[in-house]
Order: sequence, then structure tokens, then C-alpha cells
Amino acid sequence: QVRLEESGGGSVQAGGSLTLSCAASGRTYLRSSAMGWFRQAHEKEREFVAGINWDGLIGDAPYYPASTRGRFTVSRDNAQDMFVLQMRRLRPEDTGVYYCAAGPPAPDSSALSRPNRYDYWGRGTQVTVSS
Repeated sequence: QVRLEESGGGSVQAGGSLTLSCAASGRTYLRSSAMGWFRQAHEKEREFVAGINWDGLIGDAPYYPASTRGRFTVSRDNAQDMFVLQMRRLRPEDTGVYYCAAGPPAPDSSALSRPNRYDYWGRGTQVTVSS
């Protein structure tokens, strides 16, 4: 069993930055896992914002959708069992509850965006961006 816990959420004005962390505990295997960050705004579906896939040849392979590419940076610290999302130039539409998730390596990076491929989820942390 893997437990994930997010932290670092808060309120920020548009254009500001926040860094979210996801701490893993239990039977951890972050080094060779696919890790994803998702957000869910009020009355909207869960949306993929960033992820890291594990590629046996090149190691970590980050992946971002168009909405966050160039503003968000995802990384992981295997020694600390930590998964980090750095968010810059935040916009009001980035508001939502942010969740981290872990699962087996994906066949390709685009598969990271599918919530149903993740086995473990955190409980989320609120991010609010005001205009």
C-alpha cells in the first residue's frame, strides 16, 4: 500500500508562484513509477496538469498538457520519496484542488493524462489564484 500526501497549497495572486509537494510513504516505489498531478475545479472534471513517466533507457520523462507547459515544472526526489510541482505565472483558471497520483509506468507519456491508470491518490490540496 502506498500513501500519498500533498502539501503546499494556498492562495496567490495571478502571476504568482506556488510549489506543491507530494510525500509518499508505505510500500514506495517512486523511482520506477509514473507520477501525475491533477486538479479539479468546482463542478468540473479532474484535469491532468503534469506528470513524470519512467523510461528504462532515459530515466524520468516529464509530460505537460498545453495549458501548463512552460509554466509548471514537475520533478521527483527518490531519496526523499517526494514528488514536486513548481507552478509559475499562475492564472485564475489554475484554481482547484490539486491531487498527486502514482501508478505503473505508462506505455507512452500521453497515457499519463488518464486518471484511471493510477493506483494511488492523495487527498488533495487547495490552490486558489485570484485576479
